[in-house]
Amino acid sequence: MSSFTPLEQVDIVEVAPRDGFQSINDPLPTADKIRCIQALLDAGITRLEIGSFVSPKAVPQMADIGEIVAAFVNRPDLRLAALVPNLKGAEMALASGIRELVFVVSVSESHNQSNVRQSVADSLAGFETIIERLRALGDQDSLRLRLDLGTSFDCPYAGRIDWQQVEAVLAPALEMARGIELEVALCDTTGRATPYQVAEHFSRLGERCLNDRLSWAFHGHDTYGMGVANALFALHHGATALDASCAGLGGCPFAPGATGNTATEDLIYALQGGGIDTGIDLPRLLEAADRIAALPGGQTASHLRNVPREKVKSERQ
Repeated sequence: MSSFTPLEQVDIVEVAPRDGFQSINDPLPTADKIRCIQALLDAGITRLEIGSFVSPKAVPQMADIGEIVAAFVNRPDLRLAALVPNLKGAEMALASGIRELVFVVSVSESHNQSNVRQSVADSLAGFETIIERLRALGDQDSLRLRLDLGTSFDCPYAGRIDWQQVEAVLAPALEMARGIELEVALCDTTGRATPYQVAEHFSRLGERCLNDRLSWAFHGHDTYGMGVANALFALHHGATALDASCAGLGGCPFAPGATGNTATEDLIYALQGGGIDTGIDLPRLLEAADRIAALPGGQTASHLRNVPREKVKSERQ
């Protein structure tokens, strides 16, 4: 297992507008969502998973995704991504102006059935149809694709997931995406991963999946208080992008017991302490976190918001 190496920069992918908002049962006013997203941008967020193009019957919170995207899609300094469950969702996202698609498949067969009511093989077949559509567009320079591998470390139904199980799902996906720039996110869906498990997964898979068009990301939850530590270990073992949700808003509805996502402000505090550039203004991010935490029905999991604000500011001076 490799030792820590000096780093200067990392991509922070803000997922509150998708993973966070969808965890709230009652639909939020569209204007409130837009104000929250704008507060994130004001804090310096430049990568955003803005929502998902899914059936509003399945996820009512995403019924206004078209309006949300329209409010931000033309900003040249903002990298927007949207989750798509199938080709229809991909077509809708592309038509709205989204240029980065996120597809999710769980490593665990039982979780994939619970999440999308499909076998892993069927989900991979759906992933391939999206790849074929992107190839047909012939616009690879402006399109991006990301594969989120859910339950990469643990499953609420099957228990611990070994890196070999992840590789068994990842290998055919990489073959399908040959020649396409792909970001692969290992997702700690339940928040039960430990830093050393995260390090082993990234190290082993990084050694075995050598591809100059492949990059790695980590998506964590803070259920067991390991969110920031796991993200740091991922970063030092091959990940170049880290997902987080402002105020720790989130929790997977298809992973019983999983609490909020790793809070963006907690992660930024740790990264800034190591001299790693994120381009994010922590005090303004905390203001955005306060706004998001005030949304009715949300489950938040931020640690830094509980620290007196003047103390956070003085420690960073």
